[in-house]
Amino acid sequence: MELEKLKEIISQVLSVDANEITEETRITEDLGADSLDLYQIVLSIEQEFNISVEDERIEKVTTVGDALKLITEAVNGGRA
Repeated sequence: MELEKLKEIISQVLSVDANEITEETRITEDLGADSLDLYQIVLSIEQEFNISVEDERIEKVTTVGDALKLITEAVNGGRA
C-alpha cells in the first residue's frame, strides 16, 4: 500500500507515469528530479504518511525502494 501511494506522489510531483515507477527506479537519474522536486516529494510523503523525515536520512535516498524503506521504518517506529 505504501508503494502505491509513494508512486502516486512521485508521479504527481514529476509528471511521470506511475506505472513506469518501480522500487529500482532512481529518483534523480531515471526520473530527472532536482533538489526542489525532492523537497516537494519529501513534504508530500511526510503529509501523506504523517511522519517526519530527518535531513540526513533523505540524503541517502537514491531509489524509490530507498524511499519506501524510509517510510516503512518511520511508520513502524524505526523497524522495517
